[in-house]
Amino acid sequence: MSDIWIVFAIIVGIVVLFVWDRIPVIAVCIGASLALWATGILTLPQALGGFGDPAVIFIASLFVVSAGLEVSGVTAWAGQLLIGQAGESRTRLIVLMMLFVGVLSALISVNGAVAALLPVVVVMAIRLGRSPSQLLMPLVFGAHAGSKLMMTGTPVNVLVVEASENAGGGGFGYFEFALVGIPIVMGCIAIAVLFGEKLLPHRTSPSLPPDLSRHASTLVEQYRLSADVHQLRVREDSPLVGTDRDDLGKSDADGLTLVTLKNALGESLRTAKIAASDILVMRGPPDAAAKFAHDMGLSFRDDAPDGSVRDELFNRDSGLAEVVIPPRSPLIGQRFFPGMVTESGDLIVLAIQRQGSELRPGEALAAGDTLLLQGTWSALDSRLHPAEVLVVNSPDLVRRQAVPMGPGAYTVLATLAIMVFLLATGLVPPAVAGLIAAGIILLSGVLSVEGVYRAINWTTVILVGALTPLSLAMQETGAAKMLATALVEAVGDAGPYTLLAGLFLFSAVLGQVISNTATSLIVIPIAVVAANEMGISVQPVLMSVAIACAAAFLTPVATPTNLMVMEPGAYKFGDYWKFGLPMMIWFFIIAVFLVPVFWSF
Repeated sequence: MSDIWIVFAIIVGIVVLFVWDRIPVIAVCIGASLALWATGILTLPQALGGFGDPAVIFIASLFVVSAGLEVSGVTAWAGQLLIGQAGESRTRLIVLMMLFVGVLSALISVNGAVAALLPVVVVMAIRLGRSPSQLLMPLVFGAHAGSKLMMTGTPVNVLVVEASENAGGGGFGYFEFALVGIPIVMGCIAIAVLFGEKLLPHRTSPSLPPDLSRHASTLVEQYRLSADVHQLRVREDSPLVGTDRDDLGKSDADGLTLVTLKNALGESLRTAKIAASDILVMRGPPDAAAKFAHDMGLSFRDDAPDGSVRDELFNRDSGLAEVVIPPRSPLIGQRFFPGMVTESGDLIVLAIQRQGSELRPGEALAAGDTLLLQGTWSALDSRLHPAEVLVVNSPDLVRRQAVPMGPGAYTVLATLAIMVFLLATGLVPPAVAGLIAAGIILLSGVLSVEGVYRAINWTTVILVGALTPLSLAMQETGAAKMLATALVEAVGDAGPYTLLAGLFLFSAVLGQVISNTATSLIVIPIAVVAANEMGISVQPVLMSVAIACAAAFLTPVATPTNLMVMEPGAYKFGDYWKFGLPMMIWFFIIAVFLVPVFWSF
């Protein structure tokens, strides 16, 4: 068997295994690289060289930037702004939603944009009395369209830029994609507004993502912290000065319970001793609070800031977490009480309940008891160990939805601006710009080292790294030339427009069953050789391929984001092609007829 047919056999094997979907994607991709080495098509450095490709590094860094925007609350802020501006108009809602997700996907990738906005859109649908199925598919398809606005929108854009530069086409500028990206987005919005209501089903899934935007208010009401809460300032002559806060927390004087201890600025304290000017946050009847203040030399705080206790306990610096004591927890039998500081020293117990009723201060904990804890977001992330407590809602997930413009938000926005500036001006290679941005997010503390590892979609990174050598193999063995020659001969005298149409259809069909990134790695070398065979510029051909790879609309398995909305949108397999086919036709028109207007043959 010749080298060309070995490469074809490997490609067919990849497609079949992707469609079969019984073997992990990364195993298939690594297997393809090893097969190229085992058959002698490539040397071992060539077969594994894709993992050192700058494009792979750049793609990985984009996942870190995307996670930084989400963790810092930038996407939560934007989502709340979207809810506020959309109102009850269906047209305005769809236009604003698709514009926003399009711009966001252009900056941080399709997967990151959809993952960040999925809960927000579900909440919007519920609040406005609309079926989530009417909004979630336009959300995803708007993200696909927006990925063509800037180079960072999808790994395919990065691969196309690199291929164009290597082929002598000069590459594409960071914002150059917008020449076709803007018409694509506008057309997709028009299709969704005009035909979406008829083409999309009206269904509501029984399992929707949780709405955590009002999580703090829910917890404050559940643990009765919204009423009869008093803030008492400790005077210098108070007998409480110098006493242990634990002693106060264990007492239950006249039905008063200590919630937390704060300093004069209103910041929660974790110190053991009570000092003058400290503020006791107590819960109980007003008359009992007045008597306690009189007896203990306290004064009611008259300079409390605007807002509720909830805003002081739950903000961009600190948050709340509800935890359950599981069976066999080492905390069973220990005595906790409101106002105490945990052994780690950075979490405060605000309230304890057993079957919905308050637990008496100092009573031993039992399995099933629930505690409301308050602390910094980093402490909530790191101190809640599964062996001790079960967290009802992940603090990380709560922060992403409910804390707009949280810690590090401005740092992340400045970092994003720096990266865009470097990419737009070309002062440094894209991989360097991405690494600088990811490095700033790590060093500034927005993400920890573990957070950076979790942020990167390793399946995508490994897929690109492992299949990049396949493109090299197609070029070196002549497989790409063989397919390109056949395509050019089939086109004949029909001209370059027919070539664009043929490449679009091939790429779009293949992209419905395997990922668009894998599709681009197979089609790009064919497109480059076909352009050279026909004697035309590679730029319009590669841009057309990039658009075709984004047209993954007809099946739920075409992209991870299509699958991501299938359950919350209660979609069936056939729903995708009904709404996706008009979108694909619009992409075809742009790829075949508009692309040559900006990048001539």
